[in-house]
Amino acid sequence: MTAAPKLRTSAAADPPGDARAITVAVAGNPNSGKSTLINAIAGTRLQVGNWPGVTVEKKEASFEHAGRHIRLVDLPGTYSLSPYSQEEIVARDYLAHERPDVIVNVVDATNLERNLYLTVQLLELGIPVVMALNIHDEAEAKGYRIDVRRIEERLGIRVVPTSATKKKGLEQLLEAMVGTALARGARKPVDLSYGPDLDAAVRDVARELVARHPQLVDRYPLRWLALKVLEDDERVSAETSLDRDAFAAATLEHLRTAHGEDLEALLAEARYALAAGLAREVLQKPELQKIELTERIDRIVLNRFLGIPIFLATMWIVFKLTFDLSSPFGEWIQGMTSGPFKRWAATLLGGVGAPGWTVSLVNDGIISGVGFVLVFVPVIFAMMFFITLLEGSGYMARAAFVMDKAMHAVGLHGKSFIPMVLGFGCNVPGVYATRTLENQRDKVLTALLVPLMSCGARLPVYVVFVGAFFPQNPGTVIWSLYVIGIVLALVMGVVFKRTLFRGDAPAFIMELPPYRMPSFRSLCLHTWEKGKHFLTKAGTYILAVSVIVWFLLHLPWGVESKKDSYLGKAGQVMAPALAPLGFGTWEAASSLITGVIAKEIVVGTMGEIYAPAPEHAEEAPTLGEDLKEIVTSFGAAVGESVGNVVSTVGISSLSFEEKEDHSALKGALRGAFTPLTAFGFMVFVLLYMPCVVVAIAMRQEFGGWKWFGVAFAYQTALAWVAALLVHEGGRLLGLGG
Repeated sequence: MTAAPKLRTSAAADPPGDARAITVAVAGNPNSGKSTLINAIAGTRLQVGNWPGVTVEKKEASFEHAGRHIRLVDLPGTYSLSPYSQEEIVARDYLAHERPDVIVNVVDATNLERNLYLTVQLLELGIPVVMALNIHDEAEAKGYRIDVRRIEERLGIRVVPTSATKKKGLEQLLEAMVGTALARGARKPVDLSYGPDLDAAVRDVARELVARHPQLVDRYPLRWLALKVLEDDERVSAETSLDRDAFAAATLEHLRTAHGEDLEALLAEARYALAAGLAREVLQKPELQKIELTERIDRIVLNRFLGIPIFLATMWIVFKLTFDLSSPFGEWIQGMTSGPFKRWAATLLGGVGAPGWTVSLVNDGIISGVGFVLVFVPVIFAMMFFITLLEGSGYMARAAFVMDKAMHAVGLHGKSFIPMVLGFGCNVPGVYATRTLENQRDKVLTALLVPLMSCGARLPVYVVFVGAFFPQNPGTVIWSLYVIGIVLALVMGVVFKRTLFRGDAPAFIMELPPYRMPSFRSLCLHTWEKGKHFLTKAGTYILAVSVIVWFLLHLPWGVESKKDSYLGKAGQVMAPALAPLGFGTWEAASSLITGVIAKEIVVGTMGEIYAPAPEHAEEAPTLGEDLKEIVTSFGAAVGESVGNVVSTVGISSLSFEEKEDHSALKGALRGAFTPLTAFGFMVFVLLYMPCVVVAIAMRQEFGGWKWFGVAFAYQTALAWVAALLVHEGGRLLGLGG
């Protein structure tokens, strides 16, 4: 096995010494292993942001290799460079305008023909290309024989077999990248032939461009621009003001006479034919192919009767493992924030003579407010890990396929389920993911349903309430909330289909990638990318809101009861509307008001509201005793977590065994709620209006506040009605009030 290349990160913008910086763009189909390959090369050096002017994710890394400074740019995964989706536009515009030194085209060796279609389009740009023939080990295991040298001869590019998960071929790939970039100008990809008529048309248009528009030849690759003129590409026409019919009338007339009016389809067919022909030429498959593992699993997973039950069972297992793994660490963080950290803060502030209100602000506002949220970091990271595992394994694509029939009932298709699945992690990327859908109707309708998916921000609320009221069945209770969100999304989809969004759901074709086991390193990197969003929120505006909430609970200054504070009075105004739901208290109402900013803050606000009055401090443990407690309790948490997971594998029941209740909040909740009203409160938190960040995402995607206003109105009404049904239905069943 080839070891992973050792790269040294350089923060400098310019290359060291005499080495010229090399810009490498990485392009490839979704599910080609591109992300895994990027992570194997760059790892934690990847910097994540957004492309200028759009919200598509942008990843870059800078490092040194063989004395050269390399800037790696990861382009969005795309099947082609046709400017239809936001991802295709971003990838194509970058390549056409920025012209990197070399393109690394990541190709799935197990699905060669489909991947070569993008390769053909990349070669049209005239930029040096290196092909990373990825997942090569799986292709060999299937008995595929790929003639690498033949691909190099036919396309005029370097081809390097790689296996990103096993880190094979990475060093050779890096050497090919540098060598190809340095040889730029001396060796270019070949101009592929699309047949005599098209080749002649491209040459004619290119000559006209050079003669009549030399300034455009400086801005765009010449052959690529000629092809775009023939296709009548809308974006190129808008950027260049070229009139295709006036510019190349004779050439176009000849092509239309010989091949019909649709020249864009003619070029697409030529590219497909070339990709298919090359694949047949260089690929040999075994004559007797055995039934692959993917096909065997899909016979069960995609079964029309078993598909949805298997999906629900899979999600239940995810929640069960999540809490088995994370709950001991959450209890540990809770113990630290309610014990040593508060003692240290009080000692430090007391030592500098800080006034009592400052100690209260730090302990009750900052440590308690943020601490109640940080308790759920282990839960969220565990959840993101298992969701990432399902995505990387290929199962989530199957979930969308299985849900296709159900989605058709609401006027959508299975592809819309993917943004909704992303909403389980965070509703914001779920809203942004709607841009991959083909038309505006689908985008808006899907975005309206995404906030009904229970995001990670609601988990802190669930964990506190199930810990207080359902300690024996937390995984099942939380699983039921996720199911409620999905079911109500389908119900509201039917309502919208018959009112605001009339029409039939379009047909779609979804690729089902083969099942693969993602590498542990890749899982950890993707989990960190998803989970750090929560940490960033906890360290920024959740901290800020916790401080604001503390002041709102203590103003007007000198108020004797939190109920008479500004926040308490606001809660009293809202409480009557919640009374029919069984939790019409000012405390619950105040928490829901602050939860509009972010759902995690519901817990932080409750923590501050129910914080016990400060008592006279007894003799505090020494620093050494505190440190000993931190270390020993963390070790105990690790042992308990491992034991819980082992028990789960043995199919034992999951429970929150309360050895010692560190949280005054749970005790206060038991006095304010019953199990029935607690469940109704969680349903309300699941459904009521989207958070502020989702509102901003909707405005960015749809150019105004209209659709957020629709989401705000229907979700708040839906939350009230659903919580009322839980309360009244539970009372009718004798479950309490």
